[in-house]
Amino acid sequence: MPRIAYVNGRYVPHREAVVHVEDRGYQFADGVYEVCEVARSFIIDISRHLDRLDRSLHELDIAWPMRRGALEVVMREVVRRNGVRNGMVYLQVTRGVAPRDHVFPVPMVRPSLVLTARKTSPAAAMAKAEKGISVITVPENRWERVDIKTIGLLPNVMARQAAREAGAAEAWFVDDDGLVTEGAATNAWIVTQDGILVTRPAEFGILRGVTRTTVFDVAASLGLAIEERPFSVEEAQAAREAFITAATTLVMPVVQIDDRQVANGMPGSIALSLRKAFFDIAEKTMV
Repeated sequence: MPRIAYVNGRYVPHREAVVHVEDRGYQFADGVYEVCEVARSFIIDISRHLDRLDRSLHELDIAWPMRRGALEVVMREVVRRNGVRNGMVYLQVTRGVAPRDHVFPVPMVRPSLVLTARKTSPAAAMAKAEKGISVITVPENRWERVDIKTIGLLPNVMARQAAREAGAAEAWFVDDDGLVTEGAATNAWIVTQDGILVTRPAEFGILRGVTRTTVFDVAASLGLAIEERPFSVEEAQAAREAFITAATTLVMPVVQIDDRQVANGMPGSIALSLRKAFFDIAEKTMV
């Protein structure tokens, strides 16, 4: 089945999907995005993703490209046309097309909207989780408004590339105080020796991950306690468990941080139990 993209009102073959050369997303990274998991023909946590999209658009003073209900219809249709039962749906909204100038165009132009979807393998993801991943740490060098899910991701790209070159799957940003902020494309968690889940507060300095938020619900269903506080690299390396969360990874155990093994170097039982329970607790929207 050939892939299909949605570009500004039209469903087109993926290989023919294009945007204007003066789209402000292309020239200024002036836009925002969301990525939703698709599992068993359901879009996962669509309400929380669109709530966050609304906040990101508001923070950058970009209008909605269409009504929220209409966007949900397009998301489901893109997933359906691509035959995705398990995978991801990606949506991106930019300020639109205008002659190149740093200031916002006057009058306001229509925002650009692009959606794509792709398949993933649940079996491959589970095999990865059963083995666990390694992460490296890198200095925090991003702008302060990382709470906005902007398409301006160059520091994240460089961090993830550094991880790949080091043979790791993710990079954790570390602030000037030696405290972990978040991953290049994930939120960071540890489990203390007492079985308490710890993740950095999302009020400032990190993105409020949708999967992170749903893990709070999953943890509550399993009777697990959570502390929102910063933690150091050293505390993470000495933790009972560590893991990351994102729509693209769900709950993924971390077994090595830099050159230090976490616990016995095997995925922890708490991370795996959170992963197993996630689908049942998350919001599900039928495609």
